[in-house]
Amino acid sequence: MTENRVKARRRTLKVGKIVFNERQSVIDCTIRNLSDAGACLELPAGVGFPTSFHFTVGVEGPVRPCKVRWRSRNRVGVTFEYNP
Repeated sequence: MTENRVKARRRTLKVGKIVFNERQSVIDCTIRNLSDAGACLELPAGVGFPTSFHFTVGVEGPVRPCKVRWRSRNRVGVTFEYNP
């Protein structure tokens, strides 16, 4: 399997939140791995959300804009978007 990530990710098991729809929609997720550049998120199968959204680690973590890079049945890989 070829590694396409810019940075290596650390395995983790933390709570995260997917935030979209002008902060009116929030989906809880489990963070399976994380780096400064992206993350793998686990969520209930069949949950719908846009390809770009904001993401936060825990309840009071920084809010980061991100973009979906891949999806499976109950996981999604995202990269964090940086605003210059």
